Formats: sequence, C-alpha cells, structure tokens
Amino acid sequence: MAASLVGSTFTGRNRSMRLGVKKRVDAPRIVGVGTAVPATSYSQRELLDEFRITDPRIRSVFLNSAIDRRGLTLPPLGPDGSRCVESQGDLLRKHVTNGLALGTRAVASCLDAAGATPSDVGYLCCVSSTGFITPGFSALLIKELGLSVHCSRLDVVGMGCNAGLNGLTAVAGWAGAHPGELALMVCIEACSAAYVFDGTMRSSVVNSLFGDGAAAVAVRRPDGDVPRGTALLRFSSCIIPDAIDAMRYDWDDDHGKFSFRLDQDVPYVVGAHAELALGKLLDGTDLHRSDISHWIIHSGGKKVIDSVRANLGLSRHDVRHTTGVLREHGNLSSGSFLFSYQRLLAEQSAVPGEFGVLMTMGPGSTIEMALVAW
Repeated sequence: MAASLVGSTFTGRNRSMRLGVKKRVDAPRIVGVGTAVPATSYSQRELLDEFRITDPRIRSVFLNSAIDRRGLTLPPLGPDGSRCVESQGDLLRKHVTNGLALGTRAVASCLDAAGATPSDVGYLCCVSSTGFITPGFSALLIKELGLSVHCSRLDVVGMGCNAGLNGLTAVAGWAGAHPGELALMVCIEACSAAYVFDGTMRSSVVNSLFGDGAAAVAVRRPDGDVPRGTALLRFSSCIIPDAIDAMRYDWDDDHGKFSFRLDQDVPYVVGAHAELALGKLLDGTDLHRSDISHWIIHSGGKKVIDSVRANLGLSRHDVRHTTGVLREHGNLSSGSFLFSYQRLLAEQSAVPGEFGVLMTMGPGSTIEMALVAW
C-alpha cells in the first residue's frame, strides 16, 4: 500500500465523498518554497557556439529540445579561446562551490516565504546527484546559515531526478512526528559539475538537457493553530527493475570522470508505467484521475513529458508549469518539481478543496508520486 498520512479510506462514490478524502488538519503541510539559479544563463544556440559544435545532428538535438535557456557555469576559457576540459577534481570543486551558493540562496528564499528564520529549522534534508562530498551539504549549510547544531539532518545522494520526492517523504514523516516544528528539504543540483564533452551523440543528449538550480521546501505539521499551506496526504513509489540501466550516473574509464547516461527508451518506459504509479497513489482514497485538479511533473525532457501526458490523458494546460520550467531552465534534476510548484503558487489558481499530484521520475527506473490537497 502507498505510504499514507491521511489515515482513512472511503467507499462512497459520490463526489462529496471523493473530495472527503479529508485532508486531516494534522497532516504535514508545505508552508514555504524557494528557488535559486546561477547568474549566468545561455541559450541552446549560444552553447553550441561556445563549444564550437558544428555536427548538424547534435545541433538538431539542442535546438529541438523545447529548451530556450539554462543556467550553467561553463568551464574556463583556454589560451586558444575554447572551453577547457575539466578534471573530475575540478568538477567536484564546482559541485561544492556552486551547490553551496545555490542551496544557501534557495533556503533563504524558502524561509522568507515560510515566515521563519534559520533558528526555526529542526530537520534538514539535502538532496543532490551531481557530486559526492563528505561531510555532505547538510553539514555545510548548517555552518553556512547558522542553523542549530542540534538540527537533525539527512543527505540523500545519488538517487537522481526522482529524489526530491524521496526526500520529501522523509521530511513529511519527521514533521508529522514533531508537530509545530519546521522541517526543510533543499535539492542542490549543480549539473555543470556532471558533464562529459566528447562529441558523441550519447553525451550530447545529456549535455543538451540539464541546467543548474536549487530548490528548498519548508514543511510543518500544525500544532493547534489554523492549518495553512498545501497538505501532504500520501506518497507512493514505483520502481521498474527491468529498466535499471536506462538512466545511470557512473564512472567513465575513458574520460576519468563520472558520466550520466540516458537510454533512448526512457520516455516510453516512464510513460508506460505512469498509470500504474498513479493507481497505487490513489488506491484506497476513492479519488479518480478526474478529481486531480493540478499536476506538478518533473521537467525531465520534451519526450518524457509528452509520454506522461499521453499515458495519463493530460492536457498541455495540465503540464504548463512543467514545460515552462523546462523551457526557461532545462532539466533541474531533483528540484525541478519544486520550481513548477512555485509557479503554481504564484498563479494562485489552486483553491481549497482541490487535489494535486506531484510526480518525479529518475534512475531505477523510478516514478515517485505525492497526493496533495489545498
């Protein structure tokens, strides 16, 4: 059964009962969100020119990606004016430096939105897949932001683009067990630290897609006060073991660094299992797909989004925030869905009584979902 924070099931088939999946007043709630991207961004055409890419097949991949711009920190220029090749050590330093800067800004923005201060944070979960450091970002952020030295923490490393909802599951669980206390998750993805440039189509597909960004979300379970924010009702997971190699970030002996690989069938594998994952999420709630008013889906790429749309019967309007984030920032890995969620909040279109689904996809291959309510 799906992990649930609702605590009840319903058998009535009328709409009032379906909407009475009753968001419990004590369910953990999202009370703030904040995002950050680099100061430097590039259009796809600018990137092709920067790296002097003339292969028409590769140029086509970049220019037909449904991405206009992405925030990135490019390698330094060499004596001949071309971009240098960075070692794995260079990339790890970029991961730490850029990641900490982005994460700090995202957390500050999130706390401001939540009306909270660093001293209010009782639990910190940091999610990242673009590098490996010990101690992790949680320890670095506690020092950088002046969080309590007694703050409980968790680092979720290497799970990929789906990991934001894996981390949010843990955050919601902690918040649910500590009423009134603030839990924070920050997704830190310095994707500039995870590139290989070798001119192959395999690496070019990856290089055409990802952008740098961080996103933070604050969660609190009401403790006698009037509930506010979006209620986190339940979570579900669906892993597809037969596609375990379809997405992976592993060591590349030829280049002496980590390299991300994407199988061309990823969009179809994810799309084909989307309905199964949604069924698991809604099982026992007496909600149907038609009861979901808002869809926040990971900006995994044009083909991935189209495949999910086709298999779940969603309109272009349903995924407008997902495609908007992809267009303006590229694939931001684990934090992408929070960028889309922030846009939904700014739109002020969600009203009390409505339900939404958060969906992330990544290596495993994995589909993660959360049911939320306003």
